[in-house]
Amino acid sequence: MNIIKIIPIMNLPIIKENDDLAALICEAAEKQGTPLQDGDILIVTHVIVSRAEGNVVNLDEIVPSEFAKKLAMQYGRDPALIEVVLRESRSIIRMGGGHIISETKHGFICANAGVDRSNVPGERNVALLPKDPDESARRIRRKIKDLTGRDVAVIISDTHGRALRRGQINVAIGVAGIKAIRDRRNERDLFGYTLRIKQTAIADELCSAAELVMGQADEGIPAAIIRGYQYERSEDSTAKDLIWPREKALFL
Repeated sequence: MNIIKIIPIMNLPIIKENDDLAALICEAAEKQGTPLQDGDILIVTHVIVSRAEGNVVNLDEIVPSEFAKKLAMQYGRDPALIEVVLRESRSIIRMGGGHIISETKHGFICANAGVDRSNVPGERNVALLPKDPDESARRIRRKIKDLTGRDVAVIISDTHGRALRRGQINVAIGVAGIKAIRDRRNERDLFGYTLRIKQTAIADELCSAAELVMGQADEGIPAAIIRGYQYERSEDSTAKDLIWPREKALFL
């Protein structure tokens, strides 16, 4: 039986633009006595990736459109924030009760196009999603290999709600070195039944597992190592593998 460990990476500094995120993570993991090992899975929150990549916006510098002002008045929201959400959206899926559910330019369906105010220094600053989360994950993975010689998988996570379910969970928005979905079709279950539709969102499940030690408020832990999980390695799997095509999305 494999034992799976989830190891929080403690004492990372406040991440700023142009910081070498991979180097800081390797250093922090080494200092706490849990250096990265071959086969580890590194989960990193999108907020620190966006901060390192400079993908942060000051709302005071945003000029809202008339449409954004109208929505802001209707829903009691900040017009500058609404404007940023609109700019980051490919389309608006639903609006109501002060909430905007939109499709991001990446194809993710989430609240406020993934625009995040939590864990961002500066009262009027918000973090956007990374422009290309899969490439961000690949870049971190390559740098870790250069620094340590270790071959790890990297997943960039974000907190999403779910249709008709209360509460939020962490999901993958960028992956590198790991197959995002385990296709179990044609496997047999305990009683010999052949599975027909079973596909497991491995990357999402790993992100939610990591959230148990990461948290968002007082903990301030934006990265974690998952060790001992036997995963299928892949050089071409992306987070887009997890997105339903629109024609099959029953909730849209």
